[in-house]
Amino acid sequence: MQLIKNASEEKLRGGFYTPNPIAAFILKWAFNGNRELDILEPSCGDGVFLEEIQKGGYQYNSVTAIEFDEIEAEKSKNIGLADSEVIHSDFHDFCINTKKRFDLIIGNPPYIRYQYFDKQQQKFAAEIFDKANLKYSKLTNAWVSFVVGSSLLLKEQGKIGFVLPAEILQVSYAQTLREFLAKFYNKINIVSFEKLVFPDIQQEVVLLLCEKNNSKTHLIEHLELRDAEELQNLDVSRLESPKKKIDFKSNKWTFYFLDQKEIDFLERLQESQQIQKLGKYAKVEVGITTGSNPFFTVPLSTVQFYDLEKYAKPLVGRSVQVPSAIFTQKDWQKNRAIEARTHLLTFPKMADLNGSIGAIDYISWGEEQKINEGYKCRIRDEWQIVPSLRISDALFIRRNNLYPKLIINEAEAYTTDTMHRVTVKPNAEIKALTASYYNSLSLAFSEICGRSHGGGVLELMPNEVEEILLPYNLNNADLLPDIDKMIRSKKDISEILKITNQKILKENFGFTDSEIELADSIWKKLSKRRLNRNKD
Repeated sequence: MQLIKNASEEKLRGGFYTPNPIAAFILKWAFNGNRELDILEPSCGDGVFLEEIQKGGYQYNSVTAIEFDEIEAEKSKNIGLADSEVIHSDFHDFCINTKKRFDLIIGNPPYIRYQYFDKQQQKFAAEIFDKANLKYSKLTNAWVSFVVGSSLLLKEQGKIGFVLPAEILQVSYAQTLREFLAKFYNKINIVSFEKLVFPDIQQEVVLLLCEKNNSKTHLIEHLELRDAEELQNLDVSRLESPKKKIDFKSNKWTFYFLDQKEIDFLERLQESQQIQKLGKYAKVEVGITTGSNPFFTVPLSTVQFYDLEKYAKPLVGRSVQVPSAIFTQKDWQKNRAIEARTHLLTFPKMADLNGSIGAIDYISWGEEQKINEGYKCRIRDEWQIVPSLRISDALFIRRNNLYPKLIINEAEAYTTDTMHRVTVKPNAEIKALTASYYNSLSLAFSEICGRSHGGGVLELMPNEVEEILLPYNLNNADLLPDIDKMIRSKKDISEILKITNQKILKENFGFTDSEIELADSIWKKLSKRRLNRNKD
């Protein structure tokens, strides 16, 4: 793989060595009594999979291993696996040009972002996507093209077994891949882990185990284990007959962490359109991108020291500054009093500063710190002018712990890109919209629509927020004072939901008690799974 210069070794290689228990299990699942297999390892690294084939005493026809790093390729050759060929090359190049086809493809592909590919590498990756009749995105990652390319190299019947980032289940750039896999394979098993397999990098991974058998069924199953060591005792027969039908629509694969009963319940709600998506009632967009929050967002003392009152606007920049469902002027003043960054600096053109010595001094200091040389600043006509200065009706926190909050922006504060701006559409009312969000169903969909990161953080982008099912009703506005009060007093969210579910889901939308219980259990299951990432 030919990659750009001037990037860190870790970013370029994108490789994390596969733990032996994982490699051993993938092989156990893959062989499962088969003997006459032609095998491909598209990114063999130092040869963990090759070692495990050798240790397991497996019988096969041939093994072809590709590795772009010369030193790693040499290590793999030195293993001396019988009937194997280790090729020092780029997998994408190999994939485009080989006429070989394989029964089994296994491995742990590199996790390298598109921007670290050189132009030839980008061309190869795009060609692979084109062969699969897929649209190639510049947001993608090397592991995506590895999975697509490997799939194209399978014989009419075959298997792939990969160690992949859990992003495959959630991120938007992998949506095309999910749709491809769902149609290409007849059986898909996803194995995830409560504990991090690569704890040093906080990277959650899953095992993607796919089988192509030319049947007309497309089934999927998810299994979660505590850690990689539990694979040793896992009976591979549990993976032979996945039960859940693959949904070819745009749902993320986090759906499949749920039981079929739970999946059916959510799909019925979506198909009935009884409850609309949040995007029907509000537009969600990113907050203000300053180019340098430490420079443009400042406490009161900085405003006073440089005499910047004329250019300082009210700001809420961090989730800890928002204690409730309504962000009031009083809340903002409290934050300001404790020297939080409560001011956004909105400078005009230099020619319009009109002798504002403090502002000129502060901007000069910023240039001494090379703030003006950062990418977002240097592409502006004048670096100190922050664009997209607009106040929104409400705020939605981008990265969350226990649960994501929707907050009325009563203080009329600006916000940075740590929060999303929510603007209510003419068909909705802000208090009703906000109150309608605080129910188990909407919180469940926030888990489904978002993506989790190491440490249990849930992140939602604007388009994902708009996908949340929102049981909007004008009468829900009556609940807002109680919701706000309970959040301020740090009541457990489950206590709040006991009240809101009854009015929002039962009274206004006719949910039965069992349906409310089901929605609540879905939210708890998904949030618990995510939050467990933050535990030892």
